[in-house]
Amino acid sequence: MRINMSRWLIGTAALFLAACTPSQDRSYASKFVSGNTVVNEVFWGVDHKTPYPFTTSGEILCVYYPDFGIEVYFEPAGYSKDSSIGTPLNKAAAKALKRDGMKPNVPYSIKEGADLSEAVQVGLRVCGKQ
Repeated sequence: MRINMSRWLIGTAALFLAACTPSQDRSYASKFVSGNTVVNEVFWGVDHKTPYPFTTSGEILCVYYPDFGIEVYFEPAGYSKDSSIGTPLNKAAAKALKRDGMKPNVPYSIKEGADLSEAVQVGLRVCGKQ
């Protein structure tokens, strides 16, 4: 059983590292960084004081453009694709979408009255580590 458990842990760690690897795309800005972190209701309470703010599991994504600031979004599990536009979690993300004439195209997944402060901090930390 220990052998299977250690393989599972190694596989999970490799997946986590791959998911949090920064992306560089110079076609958009001189320094474009993005990152993400997977979140779900089961594990949220381990590291956070506020209740889980989303109605489903998913990813908190950040995008950093030097001219625009750090934008933080939530995308439900299964919707993190190049053509998806996540739900904005901070003012920078909402302003960026408005400026570009875009709207989220993923299911709205924020619980009514949810405190998004910790979710935004998660996204800011992801970009801050890059």
